[in-house]
Amino acid sequence: MRVDYHVHLEEGPYTSNWLKKTYQNLLLGQHSPEEKSSKQWAAQSVQRLSERMIKGAYDPIWLDLYLENAKRKGIKEVGIVDHLYRFTDCRKYFEKNMLLDESPIGRLQKQWLNLVMTESMDHFAESISRNKEKWAKQGVQLKIGIEADYFEDDEEDLSALLCRHEWDFINGSVHFINGWGFDNPKTIDEFENYDVHELYETFFRIVEKAIRSDLFDYISHLDNIKVFGYRPHIDLLMPMYKRIVKALKEMDAATEVNAGLFYRFPVKEMCPSEPFLHLLIENEIPLLLSSDAHFPEDIGAFLDENIDMLINKGVKEIATFDKRKRIMKPLSLGIFT
Repeated sequence: MRVDYHVHLEEGPYTSNWLKKTYQNLLLGQHSPEEKSSKQWAAQSVQRLSERMIKGAYDPIWLDLYLENAKRKGIKEVGIVDHLYRFTDCRKYFEKNMLLDESPIGRLQKQWLNLVMTESMDHFAESISRNKEKWAKQGVQLKIGIEADYFEDDEEDLSALLCRHEWDFINGSVHFINGWGFDNPKTIDEFENYDVHELYETFFRIVEKAIRSDLFDYISHLDNIKVFGYRPHIDLLMPMYKRIVKALKEMDAATEVNAGLFYRFPVKEMCPSEPFLHLLIENEIPLLLSSDAHFPEDIGAFLDENIDMLINKGVKEIATFDKRKRIMKPLSLGIFT
């Protein structure tokens, strides 16, 4: 079964790279090479980019690009998520837990949060749900999820935010340690202020708490702390991996094989790492497949490679979700399964 969960709807910060990628993706629907040299084509392209900026990532025109690429790649089920930090409804949750003081990191993160926190949760939920029938008629099951940043000891507030809508799945993730967003390239120097072993111990302690909170259907990118290549020796990592696998097993929680770090970040490695994945498979932890696509062209990224890899490791089923219920489906490279 070719499925792709953890597909993001990318929106800002509005850098030149974001504008370039957005523009390239908007052109995916323009097929005729002859059209791409006329004044009319140039005017229409500028208009499309302007409309994308005004209408945002939940507009049907943008969502249709994900649908068309899913169909082209033979993907039969897509789970679309957005981060909690995109929603103005969640401002207090992030202001309480992120480092937003007058330090260099605090000022940078405050600016970032103001740039990306522009939408409402209601708008997201309604926009995606409204497209389910349309996608189904074209042979693709659309599922809606929410990616929730987990902060230690703030589960009550997080639970209150998550219960506002009916989701097909909720995936938990850890992107912050001591209020610092460790996967932001602009704060990479902060890694030098930590003992890397202690940093990983802290990270996996938070991940384990997220698992045991019982708030999430699956945990995303289990070892994304490796994003910039900082990590201790494997002998130090294995006990941490085993604690996480034990927690997932005891809580009957799933996790994912996520391609995002492989093609978008310096570490150039899937999540989880090979030794970590071996433990997950050995302990029969349910797995999802995720391209972590932030743009329509990236949907299904490295999906075939990861399906092939899992089949070779003896995995026969993949996890999907419907209304918070986990459903195991056959894993196959066949497009029409």
